[in-house]
Amino acid sequence: MKIEKTEILIIGAGPAGSVAAALLRKQGRKVLIVEREQFPRFSIGESLLPQSMEYIEAAGLLQDVVEAGFQYKNGAAFVRGERSTEFDFRDKFSPGWGTTYQVQRADFDHVLVRGAERMGAEVRYRHEVLAATPGEVPQVTVRSPQGEEYAIEADFMLDASGFGRLLPRLLKLESPSNFPVRGAIFTHVRDHIPVNGGFDRNKILITTHPEHVDVWYWTIPFSNGCCSLGVVAEPAFLERYPGTELERLQAIVGEDPNLTRLLKNAGWGMMPVRQIIGYSANVKSLWGPGYALLGNAGEFLDPVFSSGVTIAFKSAQLASDCLRRKYAGEMIDWEQDFAVPLREGVQTFRRFVEAWYQGGFQKIIFHPDPQPDIRAMICSILAGYAWDKRNPYAADTTGRRLRVLEQLCAN
Repeated sequence: MKIEKTEILIIGAGPAGSVAAALLRKQGRKVLIVEREQFPRFSIGESLLPQSMEYIEAAGLLQDVVEAGFQYKNGAAFVRGERSTEFDFRDKFSPGWGTTYQVQRADFDHVLVRGAERMGAEVRYRHEVLAATPGEVPQVTVRSPQGEEYAIEADFMLDASGFGRLLPRLLKLESPSNFPVRGAIFTHVRDHIPVNGGFDRNKILITTHPEHVDVWYWTIPFSNGCCSLGVVAEPAFLERYPGTELERLQAIVGEDPNLTRLLKNAGWGMMPVRQIIGYSANVKSLWGPGYALLGNAGEFLDPVFSSGVTIAFKSAQLASDCLRRKYAGEMIDWEQDFAVPLREGVQTFRRFVEAWYQGGFQKIIFHPDPQPDIRAMICSILAGYAWDKRNPYAADTTGRRLRVLEQLCAN
């Protein structure tokens, strides 16, 4: 079998892989990306957070993204019944970007990987990794589109395979998530919402089901007059609805008066309705001999606060910095230098996600008289700044501060 050699092998050309590749190319590293699919390809996770812009800029991909013409985003709107609230991410506690984009991921991911190629990364589409051997010189076996098998040896490999979770499966690293199993039914619609229709296209709209605090809808507007529309709930709730996936989604959306009004003229059928169940995932370790796991390949929480791409970018930034130091001759402790800091922010998101589904966080955001300084701190987390330890709600690893705030807002 033919054996090729590279410095850094990246498995997967999604956001984590592309940003990692671009950051590593800025260091002068030889980078090879192998991607199982042909781009552009559909992916979910379409509303970015402002924190992600920092990593896009650091990777040298900002101009690529800005010129792509995606929908501008400056915040998030929340609705439940007659209650509503908005967060403008520019009014956050943390310094840094306060705006970002809402993106069709097929286009966004393609923009990023083309940018990584422009910077000198080699990308091979429709090349599937069949086996992996970790170690001081990690190696993978790959099958080309023509069916030929070959091996790649690398100094280090990064798994950015997303929900494919390649190395966790091949190396038996998967660990049960402690989140309840939830599912999502979603599609794209041509929304036909009038300009004065009470819908701010610069914000993602999160709608809580009028009767079920743990069921919610996303409405993500794009720049082409379409929206991504989906509902998230436990499988038992979704299974109550008969018919096709389209009929089930329309029935659940029809239970919310505000969404029914907004989407009364929507054109359905522009994209097949999809369903995913049990997407939350975890692993025993985020790294091992000769490899590290990026983004969803390591852990995925929940889509409610759109944290997935930001976590992916953060993991790419941490891993590329560890590799920079490694090539400089430093000893790297991948647990302390990569896994621990990555999981600190993930745990912050986790606390807020859990509080959302339990209903306490919804009491906070819908409170009629919020304190501006506390609201700015909450806004920072919603904008993705979960690693900013100057923010008391990110620094508090116990979650006590958030629980106290819930209790105060419940009274």
